[in-house]
Amino acid sequence: MTKTPLGRDATGKNPTDRAKSGTKRSMLTDGAGIPLSVAIEGANRRDAKLLVATLEGLMVAHPAWEEEDEQQNMCLDAAYDSEPVREELKERGYVPHIRPADKKEREREGAVHRHGGRARRWVVERTHSWLNRSRRLLVRWEKKAENYLAFIQLACAQLIFFKITASE
Repeated sequence: MTKTPLGRDATGKNPTDRAKSGTKRSMLTDGAGIPLSVAIEGANRRDAKLLVATLEGLMVAHPAWEEEDEQQNMCLDAAYDSEPVREELKERGYVPHIRPADKKEREREGAVHRHGGRARRWVVERTHSWLNRSRRLLVRWEKKAENYLAFIQLACAQLIFFKITASE
């Protein structure tokens, strides 16, 4: 969530910052942290409500998988732990890996490792950190949501460019 002192569209009262105006960024990344889709909404909007907008913003659709070994996995945090979210992901061809919202379920998840390790939700947090290196994105000064989203997309493109050139 970012502070939004002047924003009009896609802003809301931030529940973690004394109800000051704020904007929430919802991001979909691949396993390496490369951003694939970004959506913005008011800070008071629940994460699960942004799921459809984030998935629809995906520029490259994932291919239809025929074998079970090659399914697309989607790792989400506890804010997405609901049956409608699971159904939406299954309709789109993803295997949901959602951290349970219940504390007892989380303790059991810590003891059970699937496929050699836990879900990698930290990858998205790392990508948000990379984007926050662009000072323009730390505080939203743009009044129009489209302008702010354009700056986020520009920062994502710059991040992808640096990742591609660094790997060569």
